Amino acid sequence: MDTVHTLETPDTGAEVRDPWLPDRLLRTERDALVPLLRRTPEDAYGLRTACPGWTARDVLAHCAAALIRIVEGRLEEGVFLPAANAADVAERGDWPLARIVDELERGLTEAGPVIAAGDGTLDAVALGEWIHAGDVRAAFGEPGAYAGDSLPLALPLLRTASRKRETPRLVAHLGGHEGPLVLGNEMPGRPAARFRGDAPTLIRLYSGRPLVATRYELEGAAEAELLIYR
Repeated sequence: MDTVHTLETPDTGAEVRDPWLPDRLLRTERDALVPLLRRTPEDAYGLRTACPGWTARDVLAHCAAALIRIVEGRLEEGVFLPAANAADVAERGDWPLARIVDELERGLTEAGPVIAAGDGTLDAVALGEWIHAGDVRAAFGEPGAYAGDSLPLALPLLRTASRKRETPRLVAHLGGHEGPLVLGNEMPGRPAARFRGDAPTLIRLYSGRPLVATRYELEGAAEAELLIYR
């Protein structure tokens, strides 16, 4: 029997932050992703991902570097901008693959408490890490690339990110989930947009991932308006 998840329907006011939600997401993803990475043949890491110019190995190097920066407090200005990300990936270009996976595992384990102790600014990093894990799974041809046990933890962070990125209000009716998920912000004179489809497709839509072979209905908003990564 398919699992039915219950989604909280938030009001239009400020949300109460759960500081440990990113940690739960990262640790759940660690337990799912790291075993996959350790059993995947090394040749697969040269496959291209949805991230332009990046292979699966590059994506994992970026993810590991970002988390370790959080763990070690190396968060200078511009640290997560494209130039810095590219430099982090290049720094790991001659590392053995096992070293990258080890660093990623450490980051997925240790970054959560640091994020929890902060003011919420880094919460979105946990969501980004989870989406990148989906990018790698998609490149490997794994089923359910943007789904799995982590999905119910990722959706509340998507809701928060959609509000911080000032996307328009959208009410998402998701297959397999009880109750709608309300994302984005109310805009004067504009009714809420509507989405009907599955949750992994919603993740793809908001993160700018390919929507080939998906099926969904979107009314009242354009796809480009919903992007949380620009």
